[in-house]
Amino acid sequence: MDIGVIRERGAYDRRVALTPPVARRLAGAGHTVWVETGAGERAMFHDAEYARAGARIAYSPAEVIQRADLLAKIGRPTLEELSFSRPGTAWMAFYHMPVADRGLLEALAERCVTAIGCEIIQTADGRLPVLAPISEIAGQMTIPIAAHLLRSSSGGRGILLGGTPGVPPARVAILGAGSVGFSAARTAVATGARVALLDIDPRKLLHAVEYLRGIETSLADEDAIGAAVAEADVAIGAVLVAGTRSPHVVSRAMVEHMKPGSAIVDVAIDQGGCVETSRPTSIAEPTFSYHGVTHFCVPNFTADLGRSSSVAISQAMLPYLEEIAGRGIEVAIRENAELARGVYTLRGKRP
Repeated sequence: MDIGVIRERGAYDRRVALTPPVARRLAGAGHTVWVETGAGERAMFHDAEYARAGARIAYSPAEVIQRADLLAKIGRPTLEELSFSRPGTAWMAFYHMPVADRGLLEALAERCVTAIGCEIIQTADGRLPVLAPISEIAGQMTIPIAAHLLRSSSGGRGILLGGTPGVPPARVAILGAGSVGFSAARTAVATGARVALLDIDPRKLLHAVEYLRGIETSLADEDAIGAAVAEADVAIGAVLVAGTRSPHVVSRAMVEHMKPGSAIVDVAIDQGGCVETSRPTSIAEPTFSYHGVTHFCVPNFTADLGRSSSVAISQAMLPYLEEIAGRGIEVAIRENAELARGVYTLRGKRP
């Protein structure tokens, strides 16, 4: 099968969907891997590395797209990219469809594209195996971001996240104990911060208590969330309902009761945000203030760790790319339930 990867064209996105080692695996299995020149440069993967791995270098995104039967991408394909796509082509990407422009679905239908959402590929026990590794990275990233937002020069409360002898640590409230929330909690506990973790699933909280010493946990009802957010110096929104827009679990009123100079990191902004006052920001202008509370709401902020994020995503995609390339698009989807759960459109039609 012809497999393609093009350069990510989102603002400040330094990631690439296929790394040279993954390209080598696919090429070694007899597939032809097409890589747009410069696709991996911002993640420090160079054309020469792809060529040594057995990939073929193409000199425009149109050439890659027109040659490929299967395309691997991180950000959802643009309308221009889809315009080059042949009928029946499959695109694997993080679509985050609940917040995508409606024109995307129309373009997928018009071009008869099979769209596989990496964020909704799901195992029988509910795990999200492609989303999980990048969620782990996002969770770790939230804590140094939070530490920066608490600095006085950032408009924060001037609090050292982990405290020091005689100086109390910051209070961190984490909403959601999935991959992002657990990773954030583990990283925050390691700094010495005082951490409260909330979730509606007691099994996730039990898992956190077993592995993280000194963490506070609570079932996430409205009263518990309100109290935790009001006490917090930093609130981290890590609420995910796969395939749907994130619910607003932190209301505007709750934000207005937070301490002046406190901060919110809404990781759920990729799916619309779990804080009512959140709105998407960018790596160039990552924050805004509402009622004295700094909001960090950058979608896909793991793009700022181009190399690590690329490695994580590429490795997680690989088993599914191999499945599709080895069996063919429609057979793989029919016989692999995990892939089937990730299908937004099959030859342009909703399954």
